[in-house]
Amino acid sequence: MILPDHVRAFLTENHRGVVTTFRKSGAAQVSVVSCGLYGDGVAFTTTADRAKIPNLRRDPRCTLLVSQSDWRGYVTLEGHAQLLSPENTDAEELRLALRGVYRVTGGGEHPDWDEYDQAMRDQRRSAVVVVPEHIYGNKI
Repeated sequence: MILPDHVRAFLTENHRGVVTTFRKSGAAQVSVVSCGLYGDGVAFTTTADRAKIPNLRRDPRCTLLVSQSDWRGYVTLEGHAQLLSPENTDAEELRLALRGVYRVTGGGEHPDWDEYDQAMRDQRRSAVVVVPEHIYGNKI
């Protein structure tokens, strides 16, 4: 799905997100994330020990609500997650993706990319890109 320009503008300016994944039981698992417009969707990072990773490996369906800081305006993306992890992604591709996600989630340029890269490896971070199939919200 191609994101409309006004949705892209909203997602570029707002980085507070709430992602919903699904447990084995089918119950929702909800997490707060920092996110940003990335590639064909909206991305965030997470560590290997968080429930999001096994949930998304088992079932890539997810919903990501991105909100303004005052919670008055929001966009919700329903779709599937693309998981870029140490297990399924070339090390250099993952390094560049994690840097890219850092930039779009409001981080800008890191003062020490080598230090950042090492922290990402130590934490076994993955990048998650939510590719929307349906978009709704009060900023649509």
